[in-house]
Amino acid sequence: MCYGTIALGTLLGGWRVIRTLGIKVTKLQPIGGFCAEAAGGLTLVLTATSGIPVSTTHTITGAIMGVGSIKRISAVRWGVAWHIVLAWITTIPACALLAAFAFVIWKHLLTKIF
Repeated sequence: MCYGTIALGTLLGGWRVIRTLGIKVTKLQPIGGFCAEAAGGLTLVLTATSGIPVSTTHTITGAIMGVGSIKRISAVRWGVAWHIVLAWITTIPACALLAAFAFVIWKHLLTKIF
C-alpha cells in the first residue's frame, strides 16, 4: 500500500517537483544536473557512512542551488528557495498534528468496537 501511494504521488505530482527544481529554482542544464546529482549522491554516501541522517530531497535541492549559484548568485531564485524551506519547516509539525489526530480517531473507533 505504501509503495502504491508513493508511486501515485510521484505520478501525479513528481513533474511539479522536477519543474520547480530544474527550472524555477535555477535554470538547470544537463551538465549542471549531473553535477548536482553527483554532489548529492556523494553527500548522501558520506553522511550515511558517518551515521548522520539527512533527507535526500534536502540534499539534492541544496546541490541544485549550489550549481545555480556557481553561475552567479542571482541565477538562483531565492524567493522560490525560501518557499521550499518554509514548506520543509511546516511539514514536520503538520505531519505530527495529522498523526496525532489520526491516532485519536483510530483509538476512539477501536474503543467503540471493542
